Amino acid sequence: MRAFRVEAQGATPRLVRIARPRPGPGEVLVRISACGLNFADLLMLRGTYQDMPDAPFTPGMEVAGRVEALGPGTPGPAPGTRVAVFGGHGGLAELGCFPAERAVPLPGSMDDVTAAGFLVAYGTSHLALARRARLEPGERLLVLGAAGGVGLTAVEIGALMGAEVVACARGADRLEIARRAGAAHLVDSEAGELRERVQALGGADVVYDPVGGPLFAAALRAARPEARILSIGFASGEVPEIRANHLLVKNLSVMGFYWGGYFRFRPEAVTASLAELLRWHGEGRLAPHVGHVLPLCEAGEALELLRTRRATGKVVVRIGDAPG
Repeated sequence: MRAFRVEAQGATPRLVRIARPRPGPGEVLVRISACGLNFADLLMLRGTYQDMPDAPFTPGMEVAGRVEALGPGTPGPAPGTRVAVFGGHGGLAELGCFPAERAVPLPGSMDDVTAAGFLVAYGTSHLALARRARLEPGERLLVLGAAGGVGLTAVEIGALMGAEVVACARGADRLEIARRAGAAHLVDSEAGELRERVQALGGADVVYDPVGGPLFAAALRAARPEARILSIGFASGEVPEIRANHLLVKNLSVMGFYWGGYFRFRPEAVTASLAELLRWHGEGRLAPHVGHVLPLCEAGEALELLRTRRATGKVVVRIGDAPG
């Protein structure tokens, strides 16, 4: 089968042919039709991700496809079932073996391309806002990187939860995407006015930050007393350092959030969250934005869209015959 493969740690990934995998106990073999890309895939290629697989490995954290076979003693999902799976890696290939417990059966209303980019982005934002930040209706939510893969879902979910959403993104085109997702206020991150603009509104109750760097510092200063700041990731490449006296003066809370970690210590929280998100999608309350769809032979270009932060919404690599 074809796979976009990293043969040695630090090596440039390339499209190669490898042996067809066989599912082990508790695993499903999925014929992959589409793979959603995430910033974490870039960290994995650099060797700096917190959950690094051993080389050789195939990047691609989340997939959609159809179950082709079950490993020994695996009860389901049954072969032929359409599923989305967060496997952690292995998605940029024609076939993959993944834990059966992570395979989420898909409703007929969701096509494979949409499903391939759904779990991580929507799961991250929903669990972060609902469980960690305890976002309440009427609160002001500031979303950094608001036109990116996870940021755009935070805008959409925050608005659905009744928050007043302030979207921060680069340029008018990206901000318009955030506005259509439910943002009430728009701030151009390149204008250097984030702190002043948010303070003029009365400050932020919750900050959702997948970017880090100088924007984190500006958002921290724009936070209201007792605000909660969610540290989701560092797409800017700069991990911010926090002075504890800034937290003390305004009674601020900074919360780290790693969605993948919940599979280990609170898998039931992930299951409940995804069930609600799929219900919302079925009710027409969510409108996933896939900004770029590229074939497997252009997986390198797809990753470059993420690296240069030119993507809006999700970047999805089409592997096989993915409906939609």
